[in-house]
Amino acid sequence: MSFLDFRFATLLLVAIAVAHGTYFSLRHNTYLDTSDPLLTVQAHHLADTHTFASKRSPLNLIFLKWAWAWSTAAFLTLLIPTTSSSPHPRRTLRRFLQWVLATAAWYACATSFFGPGLLARLAAVSGAECGLHLGPGSFVPIPASFCAAGLPVTRAAHPELFPLVLVFGPETDLDRPFVPRLRRGHDVSGHVFLLTLAALFLADQLRQTRKVAHVYARTAVGALLALWVVSLWITSVYFHAPSEKISGFFIGVACFVFSQMPLRFSSTP
Repeated sequence: MSFLDFRFATLLLVAIAVAHGTYFSLRHNTYLDTSDPLLTVQAHHLADTHTFASKRSPLNLIFLKWAWAWSTAAFLTLLIPTTSSSPHPRRTLRRFLQWVLATAAWYACATSFFGPGLLARLAAVSGAECGLHLGPGSFVPIPASFCAAGLPVTRAAHPELFPLVLVFGPETDLDRPFVPRLRRGHDVSGHVFLLTLAALFLADQLRQTRKVAHVYARTAVGALLALWVVSLWITSVYFHAPSEKISGFFIGVACFVFSQMPLRFSSTP
C-alpha cells in the first residue's frame, strides 16, 4: 500500500479522529463510562449543554444507529454504471464479495456469532456481569445464560430474578419486559468499531470506482465518508472509556482487512 493510497489516507484520518477525541475526553472529562451499570442508564452529564452528548441526538438516531445500512446504500450507488461505461463483471463481483465479507464481520462482531456477538463474548471474558436495570440506581446480577439468549425477561416468567428486598418508586414498572445487559468488563465501543470499518470500506470502494459511477454518487459517498470520520471524533469525545475506543478502532481495522481477501485472489485490476 503506497503512502498516497486513499485507503491509507482514510486510515490516518480515522486514527487521528479517535486519538484526538480520546485525548480531548480525558483532558476535559467529557466521556461517559458506558460499562458502568450505574452510569450507562443515566443521561450523559453533558447532555443538557452538548447536543452530541445525548444518545437521542439526530446524528445518533438517524445516522449512527443505521451506519451500515447507510454505508451499504452508498456502496450500491457506486455500482450503478454511467451511460458511457460499465464496470468489468469480475471487478463488480469482487467488490460485492468485499461487501459480503465486511457485512459478515460486522454481524459476527456486533450481533451474533453462533450465539452472542464477538464483542459481547469479549466483554464476558473480561469480567462483565449479566444483569437487569430495574431502576435508575439498581443493577441486579442474573445468570449469564440470560444475556447469551438475548431475550427479554419478565417478573411473571422469572420471579426469582426480581429481589423483593429492593424498593422502587411508583414510576418503576416491574411488570414490563427487561432486556438483560452485560455491564462492567471491557465494553468495546461498537460505534468506533463500525464507523472505522464503514469509513475504510467506503474509502476502498471510492478508490476502485474511478469514472464508472456518476459524479453525484461519488460526491454523496465522499460526504458520507466525511460524516463517519467526524462521527468517530464525536463518539470518542463523549462515550466509552479510552481503552474501549482504542480496541474498537483496531477491531474495525481488522474486519476491514478481512474484507480485502477477494483482492488477493483476483487478477482483475
